[in-house]
This record gives sequence, structure tokens and C-alpha cells, in this order.
Amino acid sequence: MSGNTFEVTNPANGEVITAVADCGPKETEQAIEAASQAFLPWRKKTAKERAAIMHRWFYLINENIDDLALLMTTEQGKPLKEAKGEIVYGASFIEWFAEEARRIYGDVIPAPTNDRKIITLKQPIGVVAAITPWNFPVSMITRKISPAIAAGCTVVLKPAAQTPLSALALAYLAKEAGFPDGVINIVTSSKASEIGKVMTESALVQKFSFTGSTKVGKMLMQQCAATVKKVSLELGGNAPLIVFDDAEIEQAVKGAIASKYRNAGQTCVCANRLYVQDGIYDAFMEKYRKAVAALTVGDGTVADIEIGPLIDEEAVKKINRLMGDATHKGATVTVGGKPHAAGSLFYEPTVLEGCNSEMAVSKEEVFGPVSPIFRFSTETEAIQLANDTEYGLASYFFTQNLARTWRVAEALDYGIVGINEGIVSTAEAPFGGMKESGIGREGSKYGIEEYLEIKYLCVGGLG
Repeated sequence: MSGNTFEVTNPANGEVITAVADCGPKETEQAIEAASQAFLPWRKKTAKERAAIMHRWFYLINENIDDLALLMTTEQGKPLKEAKGEIVYGASFIEWFAEEARRIYGDVIPAPTNDRKIITLKQPIGVVAAITPWNFPVSMITRKISPAIAAGCTVVLKPAAQTPLSALALAYLAKEAGFPDGVINIVTSSKASEIGKVMTESALVQKFSFTGSTKVGKMLMQQCAATVKKVSLELGGNAPLIVFDDAEIEQAVKGAIASKYRNAGQTCVCANRLYVQDGIYDAFMEKYRKAVAALTVGDGTVADIEIGPLIDEEAVKKINRLMGDATHKGATVTVGGKPHAAGSLFYEPTVLEGCNSEMAVSKEEVFGPVSPIFRFSTETEAIQLANDTEYGLASYFFTQNLARTWRVAEALDYGIVGINEGIVSTAEAPFGGMKESGIGREGSKYGIEEYLEIKYLCVGGLG
């Protein structure tokens, strides 16, 4: 180890929590080598043996939920209630994929002649490298690691520099659960581009998984091309949330608040653009403004706080830029609209009405507690506006009309569609996007396929 470190700070108050190892290319290569050495013995374990260790990891995480949640809130900022919810959600991937490990099935395919048999096997792809973001510092890790280790792969993971402590805590509990050395390797570093380059260029790494911005994802995908790695990318979003005239208003308000303001708006599946139809606009907005204005802001360790800080100063600058652009082009602030008195990284829950497609808030991820509101007239118009983006991760709409439910759900160009629901993520369902929002799916029965290779066996001479 080089001995270099970097500080981890609390975004709520700026205090330094601790310092962790600032790994570089050399340490990353060592971690990849360790994963490579551990791969064959881990792969040879039966699915039942791997699942047993994963189940122990799952139980240890749940036994330590209070400590893990406090650690997450301290380094990331989200309120304790949300942090506990993420721990439960993150652990659910470990439980789910421990069970899926025993359901990796091949096939016997009818052969064209009687003297041969055609068989397919599914085998672990090998060493997996992964990079995860700061906004969900536990669940984004378990969503990648769990299917990989269940399939028989080994993993080298770089967590976000803002939130390395949650990753290290997970690794500690994994060791306690009985994972052999080298199966799960954590590389903490402030040198994201250097670590990513080593991971993507290493010939020992067979699979690369990344969650983050579309810009960085494209660059990493290009780097993976040199060694033709299998790639999974969960990238940016620009989620529309449509409220139709026939929506149940209370349900729509509750769903929109849950989607928009979770984690202070810092999620890739947050409602980024809210489209409200003419006939319901006034009634919906009256209740929505009141609900937003009632949200409590402050340090996430304090009881009943609903909105914590943004992650850093750059996030605040982005919100200020988007707000300035929108108001300059005619939008009106009807709730909030400025930094919050709680501290330099806090922003008031905000409603921005009168938005249009010329504003940056219609094209960029807000990633903060700001609701840009757009008004529309017809279903056709709403679908066109919703699809008018290069992104295609999550989308939402509210209606009580069954025929409209099917029409709109099929017309939206998104990998995820929430219908009368603002929170859609669960281990049992496939998470991923279309267009420039990414490649592949995480979670569900499909998630483990990302870490498997299909091998075809042709057995001849049987006639």
C-alpha cells in the first residue's frame, strides 16, 4: 500500500469523519490479481455453498442495520429513515441472488439428427470490476456484487470517493460471513479515472459494471472495447411523471412527492419533469405545493427530517444554474427556490411552474429537491414530451383509465414505468434503461444473466 489517504466528510456540517486509503493503479492491479486467484476455487463451490455464505452476509447486515444506517447518513446525508430503508433494500439483493444461485439452468436442445445431443451450460464469466455512485452507497453495491458472487464470479469494486465507509462496512461483514479472501475486493480511491482505466484495460477482468453519468459511462465503454469485455451500464435519466385528468389526486401527489424528493432528489429515477394535464392542473398543484412546503429539511440524524443535504458544492451550483436559467426563460417559483438556512449544502424543497422545453431543466437531470412543472393538453402531447429525450431509464404516470394505462405504458420509451406508483425499485424486478440510459438489467431473474456465459456442447457419435 502507498500509505496515501483521503478524507471523508459529513455533507450536513462539513466535519471530517475519518480518512481512508487512497488506492492507485498498483493497488487496483493487486486487487484484480487477488480476485483472479480466488476465482477458480470460488467457482468450484456448489451453488448451495455460495448461497449459504450469502445468507449469512444478509443476516449480518440486518443485525447491524442501525449502525450501517447511521454510517450512511453521516457520510452521505440522507435521513436515517431513508438510510435504514436502503439497508433493507440493499440486503434484499443478497437474499434474492443467494436463492437465484441455485436456479442457473442450462438446456437440452432437440438435435437435427439422431447421432448427437445439443446441450447448453451457463458458467460464471470470471473476474468482475464495478464502480458505484455515492447516492445509494449500499444498495448499488449489493445490486452488482450479489449476482456476480452468486454466479461464481469474484469482484473488484470501487465505491464513490464521497461514500467509501459503507462499502468498507459491507466488506467487513462479508468477511465475517465467511467469504474467502479475494472474492470481494474493495478499492477506495479519490482517483476515479485512474482506477477506471486499470479496470477497463485489464485482461484479467472479463466483465465491467458501472453506475453513474452517461458521459463517463460512454468513456468507460470505449475503454472496455480494447479487451471486448461484457459491459453493464446504468446511466443518467430524465424521468417524466405524467398526471392525467383522470388521476386520483391524493394518490398522484403522494406518488410524485415520493419519487421527486427521495434522497433530496438525488436519484437517477427521480421524477425530473412533472407533466400535469389542464383539467386537473389547479387541483393537483394546490395540494402538491402544500405537500412540498411541508417537507422538513435538516441534518439526517435528527428525528423527522425528510430532506437532507446535497452531496457537495458542485451539486448546489448546478441547482442554482438550472434555477437561474428557468426563471430567466419565464418559469415561476411557487414554493422554495433558494438555499436553506440549515447549511451551505441544503436547498429548499422547490416547485418551479411554467416550465417549457427550452429550459435546461427539461433536458438535464436536476439531481436536487426541485420540481419543474410542465402543463399539457392531450395524451398524445404528453407521450411526445415524455419521450423527447436521449434518456430512457424511468418514467411514471397516474390515471384511473385502464385503456389509457396500456396505451401509455407501451408508448413510453423507458425501461421502467411506474403506473400510479412513485417508488418502483425492488430486488424482484429488472432495473435498467433504454437509449442512452444504459445497457443490461440489474435485479430480478435477469440480473444474474449479466454475469454468466452460455456454453454450447455438441455431443456426437451417439448413433
